Amino acid sequence: MKDLKIKVCGMRDPENIRQVAALEPDYMGFIFYEGSKRYCENFITPELLTKLPDGIQKVGVFVNEAIEVIQEIVQKYKLDLVQLHGRETPAQCRELQEAGIRVIKAFSVDDQFSFENTLLYERYCEYFLFDTRGNNYGGNGTVFDWEILKGYLSDKPYFLSGGLNLDNLQSKEFQKLRPKPFAIDVNSGFELEPGQKDVEKLNELVTLIKERD
Repeated sequence: MKDLKIKVCGMRDPENIRQVAALEPDYMGFIFYEGSKRYCENFITPELLTKLPDGIQKVGVFVNEAIEVIQEIVQKYKLDLVQLHGRETPAQCRELQEAGIRVIKAFSVDDQFSFENTLLYERYCEYFLFDTRGNNYGGNGTVFDWEILKGYLSDKPYFLSGGLNLDNLQSKEFQKLRPKPFAIDVNSGFELEPGQKDVEKLNELVTLIKERD
């Protein structure tokens, strides 16, 4: 599990962000979607993000947002990647890519999901992210049937999301996952309340992933 990357998403409290950053996850996600309980815009500052350790990549999460707005926020907060979590088109991903912005495209997965949905996005995105289809755009706290991932035949690295917690990340089902995820994206399973991460639990996770073969 050592090569598995960790993304902690949905933070907005400055002190909590600093505590999580001290654990040095590979990615930290900040949600710029006003409909989210973890909307961060009025809580964080560009200065706060510039002080994060160099090894942490900063990801801005957007849902059906105008390209110009995404570009402005990327510049303002010096984001390393954007995660598109809505109904964004391949053309929108291409536009961001052409502007020099690295894209993670998220897909909501349920039993009817077809991985053919990802094909048109492949050349415009650096990564895909597979999350559980639910009432909200992410942060639903539920796991989809990982067996479905056997149908994912692309070489594009993917982030696994959706209801991840310490229990299911130590399960046999997770160990047997194929194809293996490039990264795990954790959120509600490691929270004290929306936007406030449980640093102790995250420390356990980092130890589990980074220090075990």
